[in-house]
Amino acid sequence: MARPPRPTRAASATRAASPSRAATPSVPAGRRRLRRALSLPALAAAATLALTACVPQQPAGTNPPDKTDVTTAPIGDKTIVEGGDLVMALSAEPDALDPTTSSSLYTRYVMETVCQKLYDIDAEGDLVPLLATELPTLSDGGLTVDIPVRTDAVFADGTPLDAEAVVTTLRRHLDKPDSSRASELGPVTGVEALDDDTVRLTYERPFAPLTAALADRAGMIMSPTALEAEGDDFGDAPVCVGPFKFVDRVPQTSISVERDPLYYDAEDVHLDTITYRIITDASIRAANVRAGDVQVADSMSTMDVDSLMADDGLTVLQVGSFGYQGLTVNIGNQDGVGTDPVQIDTPLASDVRIRQALAMSIDRDSLVQSVFGGWNDTACSPIPPSSPFVTPASEACPAYDPEGAKRLLDEAGVTTPYEIEMQVSNNADTLRLAQALQAQVADGGFRLSITPVEYSTLLDVQSRGDFDALQLGWSGRVDPNGNMVNFLRTGGGNNYSGYSNPRVDELLADAAASIDVDERAALYGEAVTQVQEDEPLIYLYRTRSLTALTNEVAGVSTYADGVVRLSDAAFVEGE
Repeated sequence: MARPPRPTRAASATRAASPSRAATPSVPAGRRRLRRALSLPALAAAATLALTACVPQQPAGTNPPDKTDVTTAPIGDKTIVEGGDLVMALSAEPDALDPTTSSSLYTRYVMETVCQKLYDIDAEGDLVPLLATELPTLSDGGLTVDIPVRTDAVFADGTPLDAEAVVTTLRRHLDKPDSSRASELGPVTGVEALDDDTVRLTYERPFAPLTAALADRAGMIMSPTALEAEGDDFGDAPVCVGPFKFVDRVPQTSISVERDPLYYDAEDVHLDTITYRIITDASIRAANVRAGDVQVADSMSTMDVDSLMADDGLTVLQVGSFGYQGLTVNIGNQDGVGTDPVQIDTPLASDVRIRQALAMSIDRDSLVQSVFGGWNDTACSPIPPSSPFVTPASEACPAYDPEGAKRLLDEAGVTTPYEIEMQVSNNADTLRLAQALQAQVADGGFRLSITPVEYSTLLDVQSRGDFDALQLGWSGRVDPNGNMVNFLRTGGGNNYSGYSNPRVDELLADAAASIDVDERAALYGEAVTQVQEDEPLIYLYRTRSLTALTNEVAGVSTYADGVVRLSDAAFVEGE
């Protein structure tokens, strides 16, 4: 039976987990050029580690889970109850609400409602215009790209949206020193406004992934008035075009947005406000959504999903991912992401045989089954099997061969078990994964120590390069360029490993310059093969996005880019 509408701000603050931010743990002596003293928060993290011994593993089911995609809870013929405050439980704290610098999936959740993009994807993964009115027009052999921009929109501060505003955003992406977007936009040589509603980009060489890049953070257009006023602090109070506008943020607790009356399609916005409440514990998120204290909760644990799906007061959206989860090895990130790589002098960083042995010690199929009950999928590359760019090369996995791993370690002349510190996010699912990895790689001659770190702190850790190995993922993009270039190209904005291989750089550049899908797929496959030989990033699995919502709301969607979409959500009367 559906529950009655709850158009009021719900839930008690005591239910929201508000974990203190753990500091970056130090790295064992002699293993890194960089070294930081062990701090009290790091000791707290170590205490958390002691508790991980009690984290249960997923019981093996007798039947495989039903993984039929459910991307939307449609409003359909339900009666909408206008207004109300929808509360969504976020599984992690977003980073800066700044499209130019952010790297968190959870930031994209919030920005989906307040900062629209030039393009978006639909449920099938097709690119569709949003603040643009049509797909780009190419000329001059693909070196000139014209983007038509809608002219009926204004930013939340009243500034008109026009081509010049788009140019301001794109130039910021390209020029800001700490931008994570510059490499996503390709080899741009010029950006200009031809008139009020046409933006022209010119390129040194054709760049096929541009439209896909503009369907994510690179395409979020910021108010030029707010940028001029706030500068680097834009993310503290972002101003964009969207159905909602930013209200406030309480760090580690909540972010609030409210309906924007200036929005060009305001009559189709049904909620008054949305509150994103940070609840990092998956079991507490599940309890809150069952109780109706929150209406939507992301990243449900595979431990809870079966019981959530059996609850007739709830709907569970599920969809596969364009992205991946992996183990990043720090090879040359000594001075921060985006800087020139500087080789780290540990065996793990400097001897590829150690990294190959580590990859050979991982049985991905067993990992996914034992930790996630088969809900997630194994991954050996950044190219998902649903992509038109998939090839046998991108689907190939390093062989599971723990005895071979031991032989490689012996050839490398290192003492075994070889010790590696792996930093991970401190949520229960990730800790279960870490423990399973720890057990597996022991058979290959490794001793893996696990250091749990709060999620947003872990993002800082990987950006600074203050790690030996680190487990995080990427929610994925519809074009493989968005999953590879930033992470694998020398100097890429998300190249946390500090990896550099001129051949990979060349392959990725050639793939981006081609408009032939088969040619691009072959080039990406060749790049994957080389990356698997170098192992700067050991791909492990792909998550299945599991979003729970009460049946008192509808119009919520989750697509393969991992973003939970609330712009069209509404409270509805009970069925």
